[in-house]
Order: sequence, then C-alpha cells, then structure tokens
Amino acid sequence: MKELTRLTAVELGEKIEAGEISSVEATKAYLDRIGQTDKDVHAYITVDTEGALARAEEVDRKIRAGELTGPLAGVPVAVKDNMCITGTLTTCASHILDNFKPVYTATAVQKLLDSGMVILGRTNMDEFAMGSTTETSYFGPTRNPWDLSRVPGGSSGGSAAAVAAESCAAALGSDTGGSIRQPAGFCGITGIKPTYGRVSRYGLIAYGSSLDQIGPMGKDVRDCAALLSVIAGHDEKDSTSADRMDTDFITGLSDGVKGMKIGVPADYLIEGLDPEVKRAVLEAADSFRAMGAEVEEFDLGMVEYAIPAYYVIACAEASSNLERFDGVKYGFRAKDFEGLHDMYKKTRSEGFGTEVKRRIMLGSFVLSSGYYDAYYVKALRVKALIKQAFDKAFEKYDVILGPVAPTTALPVGESLSDPIKMYLGDIYTVSVNLAGLPGISLPCGYDGKGLPIGLQLLGQTFEEKKILRAAHAFEDCFRDKLRRAPMVQEGGAR
Repeated sequence: MKELTRLTAVELGEKIEAGEISSVEATKAYLDRIGQTDKDVHAYITVDTEGALARAEEVDRKIRAGELTGPLAGVPVAVKDNMCITGTLTTCASHILDNFKPVYTATAVQKLLDSGMVILGRTNMDEFAMGSTTETSYFGPTRNPWDLSRVPGGSSGGSAAAVAAESCAAALGSDTGGSIRQPAGFCGITGIKPTYGRVSRYGLIAYGSSLDQIGPMGKDVRDCAALLSVIAGHDEKDSTSADRMDTDFITGLSDGVKGMKIGVPADYLIEGLDPEVKRAVLEAADSFRAMGAEVEEFDLGMVEYAIPAYYVIACAEASSNLERFDGVKYGFRAKDFEGLHDMYKKTRSEGFGTEVKRRIMLGSFVLSSGYYDAYYVKALRVKALIKQAFDKAFEKYDVILGPVAPTTALPVGESLSDPIKMYLGDIYTVSVNLAGLPGISLPCGYDGKGLPIGLQLLGQTFEEKKILRAAHAFEDCFRDKLRRAPMVQEGGAR
C-alpha cells in the first residue's frame, strides 16, 4: 500500500470506506507529516491535534454504524484561516484577530464536517487575503515545498503548500482575484475557483464581497471535483448563493474533450509572459488538439483594464468590510489610548499590517467625495465590459485556456519590495473574479529550475463541469510527466 499521505483524497476515502484503514490512522499519518514538514514550510497557523484525533474517532464510529457513507468521509483536510469555525481560533493571519474565536461555523466548513471529513488545522494566508505571496501574514511567511527560498503564491498559499507538501489530503482556499488558482500553479497542485454564488460565503471573513469565493485545492482534478460536490449548493444564510441542483461534479468527469472548442486569448501571450510559461501553455494547447478538441487563438479584449478595475473595486469593498475591526467588540485592542477615537486609530494602526493599510487607504480614496465617479463608478463599468467580452467569447468556445501567472514561483521578498509588480502578477486571474466565472488551475509543465507551471482553464458561469472535464482529460495526458515537490520525493524537509 502507498504511504497514506501519498494517496489522493478520493483514494484515501475509498480505503477508509472499504475498512482497509481507519480515519484515525489517516489523521495520525497527516499529523506526523505536519510535524516533519511544517517547521520549514509553515503552511499552518494552527494545528488542532487533539480535536482532529477526537473527530477521527467519532467519524470511524459513524462509518462502522453506517451513518456516514460519503466518498470523503474520514479524510483529513485543512481550512484557510479566514473561514469561521465555532470556538476555533480564526485570525485571517492578522494581529487584529489573533485572539478571535467565532461563535458560528462557515457553511462550506460545516458541509465538510457533515460529510465526515476531519479538519487538521487552519492554514496560513496573506493578511485578510490581501497579497499574492503569503508573505504578509502576521505569523510569518509560508515557503514553497518545491523550493523553500520561493513563495507559494497567495493569498491561499498555506493551503496550497500544505497540499503540495502532503501535510493534508486536500484543503479549502478562497479566491478574490486568483488566490486559489495562482498558489495552486506555483505549488504544482490543482485548485478551482467556482462560479460566484456556487459556494456559500456565509462565515467567510470578507475581503471583497462581490469577488470572494471559497473553493477546493487538491492533489488532482478528481479530488477537487469531489470536494466541490461536498461544499457547493444553496444556502439561505447567503443572499448571493445560487439555488442550483447541478452539484455532482464527478459524473461525466472522464467524458473527454473530443469536439470541444477551446479558445486561447492572444492577449494572454504577449510581452510580460515568461517564455518557459508560454511554451508550456502552448504545448498544453497542442495536447488538447491531439485529444480531438478544436483549439484556436482569439482576441479577448479588455485584458489591460482588468488589473486597475479589480484593485479599485476590491480595495473599495475592503475599506468597507474592514471597518468593523475597531477593537470594540472583539479582536485586538490597543492598550494605551485617550478616548474612543484614539482607541480606533491606535488599534487599527497596530492591528493591521502594511499591505492591508495600503488597500484600506486606496479603497477609502476611490470612495471619497470627488473621486467616487472618477474611479469606483468607472471601474464598475469596466467590470461590466469585461463580463460582456467573456460572454461573447463563450458564444463560440466551451473553454478558454491560458496561463495562471506570468512567471513561476518568485523568490521570497521580491514581490514585497515592489507592490505594483505583485499586483501585475494577477493579470490572468482577476478578470475571472470580476466576471464571476469558474476557473481551474493545474500543472502543465516545469521551468528550467524545476518549478511547476500552472495551466488555467475558464468556463462560462455555472459550467464547472466543462472545465473539470477538460482539466481531467489533460491531467490524464500529462500524468506521466507529473512530479512531486522535492521535499515529498525525499520524504521530508530539505
């Protein structure tokens, strides 16, 4: 039998269901793996050893009694630290929430629990999901298991690194402008950003409310499809939650791509894209042709406007959403202050990190009198035009194919020294959130340093099944070339 942590989440679930192994055995194996790797990777903020083992024992009893029969029952997972869990430290990787324990549980997390999954702990992230490297965390940066001198991407870098280091079977992340797909690409795993409204946002601590979406991160496409089947569905607690019944993402996964029309935006292949990334993406397009898909380049348009529109809208919403963190009801409060307003100012000055402050100030500026129409309203108009451009493309194509990021994983510290460069790194991902579309990232090659290159497949709203089908077909084609992170190959940390 393969070492337990080498199994995919679906494989592990099958063995637990068959009685070949127990959830307790699987949970212990992953907790041991965390002990081996996390001192170097720092994928986790909190590891709940006692709670995970108690939960695994409870799940084993329910499986034996026939009360839990789902395909992922007993499988250990990790959850990004911006999703509330009752009585569990939930920090958003920020000093201002470093003592916060919610009194309710996020709907997506509750669905994991209802399906019998075991939560190992809370993964590291950029503070309040604001960043692309997982370096802005109050608790310190996460490292990429492929090369510990490089970032794992962000903001869901902790979840991506945990899956890549095999210190969890799968994980939940959140994606506001690429925060699932980009770290999945940097860490050589698979991640899905679902259609806006496909997964409930109830209990997700908001960054940009019109853009945020929870999604799965796993070792392969089938794992992500299975996890998405668990967390998707209508939730009356979330007014933006879509009431749809098509939440079985496993059926039809192996139907292939023959006859499928795939568009490659020429706008994505211009200056600024690393030549090795471009080569890998175009080779992936050739693989789809060989499998019977019709693939062609086209002009998407509006790409150059996506970054400014995204950051205006996201920062405006962030400045509003983060207004509630003032030291009055919960979280960190400054010790020395004179009066209420001084307490607000000192608490927020001490509690928020540099990147969060930068985005709050930018958001407050674009919403201020005299600038609201010039920036925010104009960005909303651009958002609508971007959606129109995608709608036009999807009249012709089933799937859009492109890179996840312009480069592979960057060295630690490089992006923080140049925030604008970090923002521009989101050029291929943010438009998907602006248009509310589903997107998936999966490995399609490796650069000269051996770092993974991510392939992104996009679909029309609520057409996750198409991109999953295409991703699964490519994964089967690419499987012989797939590698594991060096620290996994070596069985420990370098």
